[in-house]
Amino acid sequence: MIDDGLRARLDEIEALESSIDLTKRDEYLAADGWNVDAREIALPAESPGPPAPDGPFAAAVDILKAYSFTPQRLITGRFDPATPLEKRSMLLSARFLWIRLELGVRINRVLDQQREGKRGTEQVWGYSYHTLKGHLERGEITFEVVKVLETGAMAFRIHSFSQTGHIPSWFYRLGFRLVGRHLQKRFAEQSLENMQAQVVARVGGRESVGT
Repeated sequence: MIDDGLRARLDEIEALESSIDLTKRDEYLAADGWNVDAREIALPAESPGPPAPDGPFAAAVDILKAYSFTPQRLITGRFDPATPLEKRSMLLSARFLWIRLELGVRINRVLDQQREGKRGTEQVWGYSYHTLKGHLERGEITFEVVKVLETGAMAFRIHSFSQTGHIPSWFYRLGFRLVGRHLQKRFAEQSLENMQAQVVARVGGRESVGT
């Protein structure tokens, strides 16, 4: 159960329209003024083959579903866990220097698939969420847990594209201009490190990172 205050905020978020056209995802390029980022970090490896039910892949998926890998002093997310993941709205609370913000986002796709990667066939699980009207940015971020089936190597990847949105308040416009990009980078880098540390803690050192 969630409290009435959070339920009301989530209801408001569910009614908001997207701030981007998701059908044009491949058209949001750095050459056109978008911030496009792709980062990854190695996770503990598994034996080759499909992900083990109690291995690092499953642990990373659980952490990703709970949204517990984010740097809690920077950004936290609240949501109704009873809502199906593919329809979930989230209230993000961001804190940096003097800036305190609450922003709405919505999960718009869940990834559970195999695909061909540079190192072979990959098993991928993850999801994307995108910004809504009223957000300081326009864009989408994707989180993926990836296992190379032939070798067992694993990684956590974050990919995003974003652009500063309409900010009516001069105070927040100035603040976001000063710290927004730095905040983005810190969020991604610390999220990667947190995911790695949490997966290592769960598997108890049974596997080594990056093998």
